Amino acid sequence: MRKPIIAGNWKMNKTLDEAVAFVRDIRHALQQISTVDSVLCPPFVALPAVAEALQATRIGVGAQNMHYEASGAYTGECAPNMLAPFCQYVILGHSERRATFCETDEGVNKKIKAALAHNLTPIVCVGESLDQNEAGQTHDFVSGQVRAAFAGLSAAQAARCIIAYEPIWAIGTGKSASAADAGRIIGLTVRGTMADLYGEETAQAVRIQYGGSANAKNIGEYMQHPDIDGALVGGASLKPEFVEMIQSTAAVKG
Repeated sequence: MRKPIIAGNWKMNKTLDEAVAFVRDIRHALQQISTVDSVLCPPFVALPAVAEALQATRIGVGAQNMHYEASGAYTGECAPNMLAPFCQYVILGHSERRATFCETDEGVNKKIKAALAHNLTPIVCVGESLDQNEAGQTHDFVSGQVRAAFAGLSAAQAARCIIAYEPIWAIGTGKSASAADAGRIIGLTVRGTMADLYGEETAQAVRIQYGGSANAKNIGEYMQHPDIDGALVGGASLKPEFVEMIQSTAAVKG
C-alpha cells in the first residue's frame, strides 16, 4: 500500500507572520492524522519559521524550488544544502517554473539528482497544456517529461521520488480533470512510463499525486481512484480547507 501524501504549494503567498499563524492554527488537526503524509511548502523566507513551528510533529516541510548547484554566482537562487536543514521535500519542475522562468527538462533532471544527493524528496511535476490535451498529445508529452526527468537515475533513486501530474490547463483555473481521466493518465502514462523505465515493482512503489484545482469538494472523488496517491494543492492549501482535504483523504484511503 502506498501511503497517500497531500502537499500544499503556497506559491508566492503569505508573509512570514501570516505563515506562522496559519501553521499554528492547523498543526494540531493535521497532527491527529497519521494515515496521510501532510506537507506544507511556504515561500523561501518562511521556511525556517515554519519548520520551527512544525518541530516535533509528523507534518513535513517542503521548498517550492531550488538550484542544482551547491553554491556559486546564481543571484536569487537557493541551493539544496541551504534548504536541507529546514525541509524534507522540494517541488521541482512545476509548470509555472517551466513557463515563466524557462526551466527545461534537463534542468529539472539536474535538480532531482541534486535533491536526492542532499536527502530531499523531490515532488516532480509533469503535465500538458490545453492545446496538447485537445490534440490528443497528452500521453506522448507527459511520458516524455517523465523520461527526461528521470534520465540517469537508478530504480532506487526513482523510488524515493514523488510525481505530481498537474495538467497545466487545470492549475489555478477552477477547471479540473475528472477523477477517471486523471487516474487513467496517472496509471497508464505516468506509472506506465515508470514501469517501462524501471519495472513494475518500482512503478508500483512510486507515489503519484494529482494537482490542478483540487479542493475539499472534489478530493474524495480523486482519492477513490487506486492510482492517485494524493494531491499537490495550490489555492486550497492557503485556507483551513486544507485540513478538510487531508481528513477526507484519510477517510477514503486510511
